[in-house]
Amino acid sequence: MTSTEDNLAYEQANGSGLQAHLGYRLVEWAENHAVVELDLQDHHLNRAGILHGGVLTTLMDTASGYSVCFCPVAGNVRKTLTLSLTTNFLGSAKTGVVRVVARKQGGGRKIVFTEAVAYSADGDVIGTATGTFKYHRGSDDPDGVPRNA
Repeated sequence: MTSTEDNLAYEQANGSGLQAHLGYRLVEWAENHAVVELDLQDHHLNRAGILHGGVLTTLMDTASGYSVCFCPVAGNVRKTLTLSLTTNFLGSAKTGVVRVVARKQGGGRKIVFTEAVAYSADGDVIGTATGTFKYHRGSDDPDGVPRNA
């Protein structure tokens, strides 16, 4: 298993409590790129029967954070916190898989910028986001820090 496969497998198996609760999954992860997917269920929908904006925002925030946290060293991790996330709701989804593709746009050693696009199961753009993230101490090093540090 390569370091890329190792770190992706680790994240897939050890995601956050929110990830477990909502059911989204990290399906692609590479330098400056991440993809998160969610199979829509009734509990993801608002009173109008469409994907809740808060859930979509969570997916775009998560994918964006992952896009700047890839670590090529097996067993190491990089972490960020969201400083700002601007979202735009452009469409809706009721069923199927929502896919969010995020990528790093630039930045420096401690502060980085992202862009995310969310797609419905039909491939329509349903949302976009731009984000500003700050690396946790040690995570500004592309080699990251040990997972248990």
